[in-house]
Amino acid sequence: MFTIHLDQLKFHGHHGVHDEETLVGNNFEVSVSVTFIAPEKIESLSDTINYVALHQIIRDIFKKPVKLLETLALDICDQLNAYDRRIKSINISINKLNPPINNFTGSVGVSIIKEYEVLL
Repeated sequence: MFTIHLDQLKFHGHHGVHDEETLVGNNFEVSVSVTFIAPEKIESLSDTINYVALHQIIRDIFKKPVKLLETLALDICDQLNAYDRRIKSINISINKLNPPINNFTGSVGVSIIKEYEVLL
């Protein structure tokens, strides 16, 4: 098995439950690890999973506002798995970099590890 990592991806999105978040938006940081079944010897792009395609899927999902980060994380996992059924597991973390909390320093976020049955 191999794992592809996309770390500290930056996106702007309109996700959240507060009116300001849906209007102004917020900055997010996403890290994703995708573990997949591959041949012992990888010699072409078709033997692996294209990280450019994974990034595009995540970017497209970020354009569709949802209220909860948990929903966003699950949507990303399911769309990535639908893209390539060789995926065994997805580990994703999403951080909201400027949460609507007075006098707050830091970020808030969610993480999930989702396992899938491999369909070859």
